[in-house]
Amino acid sequence: MASITLFKDRLKKNYEYLNELFSSNEIEWAAVTKLFCGNKKFLKELLSLGIKEVCDSRIRNLKTIKSIDDSVQTVYIKPPALDEIEETVKYADVSFNSETAIIRKLSEEAQRQNKTHKIIIMIELGDLREGIMGEHLTDFYAKIFELPNIKVAGLGSNLNCLSGVMPSQDKYIQMSLYKQLIEAKFNVEIPWVTGGTSVVIPLLMQKSLPKAVNHFRVGETLYFGLNLITGEVIDGMEHDVLKLYTEIIEVTEKPKVPIGTLAENPSGKVFEVDEKDMGTTSKRAILDIGLLDVSPDYLIPDNEGIRVVDASYDMLIVDLDQNKHGYKVGDKISFSLKYMGALSLLNSDYIHKNIA
Repeated sequence: MASITLFKDRLKKNYEYLNELFSSNEIEWAAVTKLFCGNKKFLKELLSLGIKEVCDSRIRNLKTIKSIDDSVQTVYIKPPALDEIEETVKYADVSFNSETAIIRKLSEEAQRQNKTHKIIIMIELGDLREGIMGEHLTDFYAKIFELPNIKVAGLGSNLNCLSGVMPSQDKYIQMSLYKQLIEAKFNVEIPWVTGGTSVVIPLLMQKSLPKAVNHFRVGETLYFGLNLITGEVIDGMEHDVLKLYTEIIEVTEKPKVPIGTLAENPSGKVFEVDEKDMGTTSKRAILDIGLLDVSPDYLIPDNEGIRVVDASYDMLIVDLDQNKHGYKVGDKISFSLKYMGALSLLNSDYIHKNIA
């Protein structure tokens, strides 16, 4: 059966690299764990490294984290739905927010649970996901900053998460000014400006980030070691913290072009015939994984001679380049993963999860 393996030594190396980078810049940071989809084995491995704060977008995953180590600060990195308020206060120490009605409900629930719930006010910087418009910030803050059992722990933002808007020095100077405005107008201290994510790390490395941005939430660079601006692996980090292993269940030489009348397949695609492939054949392998588990667009074969052809719901087809390596049924073929591929695989109940 196909499996995804977490290499703990590579994870540790990336964690230590980031921890040193942030500590040397006097920045706090949290590991984003949504990639692990609540897998307890993988979460335990991460927490064993000493991380004291984690972010996730699923309450159930935060509940799992609290069951492993209740001292870890948990951050719910999306605005809670109204029917999640009770569990949000119970399992998330901090939550992202952009609606006064939800914050009032959090206040009421925090009173019932005798807790102080911390919130991050999310501000829209142009990517058009969650966040209030900057010109409404002071009015928004005035409505919620004195609510009982609520503490405003910071201002936050997200870029490159929906529309692809890239971070810039100007946008984070804007965040810094919002912090100064609130602190001056309301005579308060805003502890965090949590504008940092994996895509912002290159700005930090270039010394282009305002000092007010003092908190990062990092997932992709932690698990893939990537500079998300250049797409290259950062020197000193590891790319393959996670790797997919599949098994060959058929090896056959077959025509490159389907035989018969072509129509849409169950995925809604119609095969496009390349005339130069007419009358040619190739060695193909079928692997024990399919669209139900992962899109082939997110898979990178470790063997450069292998080309991903396509997938059905439960099988992946690869071209073996005339099978120069002599692959046979039962052999394993491994893949490096893109972030969304790893996320899909870890969310699949049909994929074994291993630690090496």
